[in-house]
This record gives sequence, structure tokens and C-alpha cells, in this order.
Amino acid sequence: MSIAEPLHPTSFTSSHAGSEADRMAAVRLWLWSVAGLVFLMVIVGGATRLTESGLSITEWRVITGTLPPLSEAAWLVEFEKYKQIPQYGQLFPTMTLPEFKVIYYWEWGHRLLGRILGFAFALPLAWFWWTGRVSGNLRWKLLGLLALGGLQGAVGWWMVASGLSQRTEVAPERLAVHLTLASITFIALVTIAMGLARKAAEAEGAMLRRAAGWLVAFILFQIALGAFVAGSRAGLTYNTWPLMDGSLMPAWSVMTSMEPGWRNFFENHATVQFQHRIGAYLLLAYVFWHAWTARRLAPGSKAAKRAVVMVGLVLTQAAIGVGTLFAVNGEIPLSWGLLHQGFAIVVLGMATAHWRSLAR
Repeated sequence: MSIAEPLHPTSFTSSHAGSEADRMAAVRLWLWSVAGLVFLMVIVGGATRLTESGLSITEWRVITGTLPPLSEAAWLVEFEKYKQIPQYGQLFPTMTLPEFKVIYYWEWGHRLLGRILGFAFALPLAWFWWTGRVSGNLRWKLLGLLALGGLQGAVGWWMVASGLSQRTEVAPERLAVHLTLASITFIALVTIAMGLARKAAEAEGAMLRRAAGWLVAFILFQIALGAFVAGSRAGLTYNTWPLMDGSLMPAWSVMTSMEPGWRNFFENHATVQFQHRIGAYLLLAYVFWHAWTARRLAPGSKAAKRAVVMVGLVLTQAAIGVGTLFAVNGEIPLSWGLLHQGFAIVVLGMATAHWRSLAR
């Protein structure tokens, strides 16, 4: 550009936007890394549940709980504590110390990963704040995420505590809250990270944008329904598809057999599994409609292509769910259970990215 040429105002704007995006690259990488840790946390949490390990540590020790027992005497103390809760006496009265160590390490690993996740978020946040890389609205969003992480830890103990006195497992509704909060945290991380990228929002219309947002909410709700199935061990029953006990819907008397009535929605095996199946069918119908709408309103666009990909992902997840049912033989295979839970977060992440690309 010569001296005689006028400077176009947009050249300054474009240059500033580019440098700002480059400056935020480290922040984006950090947020994506934390999202990966949340995904790993969900997987390890699923393994903890499937191996019946969640109640093996009967205390919440924020500092001293960082290390596992370091001597045989310390192991015996922890084992004796576990023997005092109903799960040991009613489900595993013949458990040996070596077997206890296995489930203890699963739960200890889950809690340790939670601590690592907390540090992986808090320490870089402090550094980015101090160096001025986060400011304005972004500060409040990240502080909200930090608070959400602290709440998640408290909810985790609230969940565990429900299984230490009168139950042999954690309360399904508390497990659902725990998993839903983790999923919301994952959504927030993906949303904020994508919002920091140097990329203009796709102008495909408000209707498509709202529909993509509702898809995220629908998937989140279906994950919560799945948590009721997992928490009540309903996946061990009705291991046929598409029928349940010979019909599409279990007998009404079976689905409403618990008192008070609200317990049926959280703990009745027939009801919670039927809810999850119906939720899957409705989600499939919605994602097909969304893809059809996207192709009609924005043919050939990136949004339309992503909507079609979402159909494939939801169909795959449904197939994994059916496969998990068929694979049950007295217990849910760890591989199938983790695949089903992990892929649900993949579907949620893709739906969030799809919506965020359309959001202003």
C-alpha cells in the first residue's frame, strides 16, 4: 500500500480481529484440553459405576484422600469401613481384600482425576487472567465454569452418600444430576472454545439455529434418562428389542407398582427403561426432521451436511444401546457400557458444535 492510498477502516478491524484470535489460541487449546478431561472423567465414572466401585471409599477427604492406602494396615482399615455399609453385606459378603483393592482403585482414580481436572482448569485460568488473555465477559463465563466444577464435586459426594446407609447403590436421581452436570460442563467448554475461534457465524436463519439448540437440549435430556437406567440397574432386565416382555410397552400395573408414585420414574426398571427407549425414538424422529429441514432451508450448506452427520451419529448410538441390551448376561459388559456412555458425549459434543456454528 502506497502512502497516497487511503487506509480502508476495515483493514484495521480485520488486523485487530486476527491478532486477537491468534492471542486466544492458547486459551482455546486449554479449553479443548479441559473438555477432553471431562470426557475422560465421564468414561472413568461409567467404569466406576459398572464395576460397583462407587461406594468403596466411604469418606470425602479432600486433601488426605489424594493418596491411596500405603500399607497393609491402612488397607484393612478402609476395608473395614466398607464392610459397614449395606452394599458389602447384601451384595458382596464374600469379597476378599484383593478384590476390594480393585474397586477401591477405580473410585480413587475417579476422584483423583476430578482433582486433576480442577487444577487443570484453575491454574491456567489464573495465569491467563494475570497475563490479560481473558477479560470482560469471558472472565465471568470462566468463573462460572469454575463454580460449576466445584458444584460437581459436591454433587459427587452427595450422590455417594445416598448409598452408604440404607441402599446398596447410589440414588438414581442423584446419579442423573451428577452426569447431567458433567454434560452441561462439557457443553459450556465446547461452546466457549468455539466462540473464541476466528470464524464467522453461519447465517442460515433463526429457525435452523433454534432447532439446533433444541437438539442439544434433547440429547442432554436423553442422557439424563439413561442415567436413571444405569442408576437403577434397569439395563439388566428386558434384554430384548423392540419388545419389552413381549410387548412394545410393559403392563401399566408393572410401570406404576412403586409407592410413592414418583419413584417409578427413577427406580422402576420397566418405567425407566421404557422412558429411555421412547426418548431414543423421539430423538431419532427429531434428528431426521432437523436434517430434512436443514437440507430444505439451506441446501448444500455446512449446516445441512452437519445435520445429516447428526442422523448418522444418533442412529449409531441407538444401535450401540440395542447392542448393549443384547450383550447383557447377568451383568452389563464393561466395554459395551462404556461405549454407550462415551459415544453419548460424542453425540452431545457434535450437536453442540453444530449449534454453536449457527449461533450469533
